[in-house]
Amino acid sequence: MKLFRSGRYLRLAKVTSARWQRRTIFLLGGITVGAAAVALALLADQAQAAFALLLAESRYASLVVTPAGFMLSVFLTNRYFQNSQGSGIPQAIAARVLTEQNERGRLVSIRIAVGKILLTLLGLLCGASVGREGPTVQVGASIMFAIGRMSPRRQPGLILAGAAAGVAAAFNTPLAGIVFGIEEMSRAFEVRTSGLIIAAVVAAGLTSLALVGNYTYFGTNASVLQFGVDWFAVPFCGVVGGLLGGAFSRIVIVMARGFPNAVGRAIKSRPLLFAFVCGVGVALCGLASGDTVFGTGYAQVKAMLESGTPVPWNFGILKFAATALSTISGIPGGIFSPSLAVGAGLGADVAHLFPSAPLGAIILLGMVSYFAGVVQAPITAFVIVTEMTENHNMVLPLMVASLIAYATSRLVCPEGIYHALAKGFLRRETVLSEPGTHPSHLKPTEIC
Repeated sequence: MKLFRSGRYLRLAKVTSARWQRRTIFLLGGITVGAAAVALALLADQAQAAFALLLAESRYASLVVTPAGFMLSVFLTNRYFQNSQGSGIPQAIAARVLTEQNERGRLVSIRIAVGKILLTLLGLLCGASVGREGPTVQVGASIMFAIGRMSPRRQPGLILAGAAAGVAAAFNTPLAGIVFGIEEMSRAFEVRTSGLIIAAVVAAGLTSLALVGNYTYFGTNASVLQFGVDWFAVPFCGVVGGLLGGAFSRIVIVMARGFPNAVGRAIKSRPLLFAFVCGVGVALCGLASGDTVFGTGYAQVKAMLESGTPVPWNFGILKFAATALSTISGIPGGIFSPSLAVGAGLGADVAHLFPSAPLGAIILLGMVSYFAGVVQAPITAFVIVTEMTENHNMVLPLMVASLIAYATSRLVCPEGIYHALAKGFLRRETVLSEPGTHPSHLKPTEIC
């Protein structure tokens, strides 16, 4: 009897120890992700400020610095930090699907996290229209995966928790981080790991609060739509934002997969030259917009929402073009903030059609519509816009616009951008897992 009780207590102690070890890993990972997100945010602001100072000295400096910076970024990505290109969210999604640790490690690792941070900052330093939130997702997933590898037991949900914590810490939007993890990263609710994922998000959020204090990403906006003709702006923004968002996703997916002709082969075989051309295009967009489309677009959107500061009438379309060129060039950088900026520009233009409606309300509709059209994650879209502006009066119209945009976007691009790009990384890793295969042996269409 004593041996039986002793064995039972020993098993109970082992189970309890394993549970606490698992919880500790998620909490430690969340704290680390939060610190990394804050560091990237502060450094990103400094990088954009440095580029703004350069433009203050010479407006036309972007014609040299931006293309050269794009070339350097793509060279470093392909040479030293493979799989760090783009936003990083597709890599995190693909890593969750893969089962082999070595395959996952090629998509999420400390080396890639370091490269992602450095090259995202390089992109902002040379004026690329990219964001830091998508990269924070891959950085978060990489950190959690690396911490998890220290444990002798395989920890499920680590990559998902790291990605969700990254969104929460980057935007200071814990609810959006959880919703993003469920809707976009996993597309399912994992009961077994949900509590630990929430714990990681809370840890990351508290770390961010401790380091930079409580803040609302785009400030506070209390605009509200009055019942009547103003509500026609909801379906209008939903349809237009969904079409434009779907078009953006379609462009990025097609370019990532490559054209099956001489043009496609030329782009894949000369990535540095293509990056240079994209950089020239971004610089021209910046000059045409009065230098407003460079960077994340955060400052322009916040100024519009808080004080009604106008932007050029062509801000939305030029930001769309600059973001598309930055994304297809192959440099590391996200599309979250730039997409919200494109949507804000769209809303500012649509507001002229509804002069009686508050400008801020129409801008929010444009933001949620275009963002939902791009990522095709309608719940994440309206939750993140609501949390970033603390405007709970607009929840219902934002929900409706987001759902309309999602449905409209799928008419143009039937597959979500992140999951479509993730398939490219999965194909690549499948090919690389075959004996004797090296990345240089892959055809362009096998590299995503």
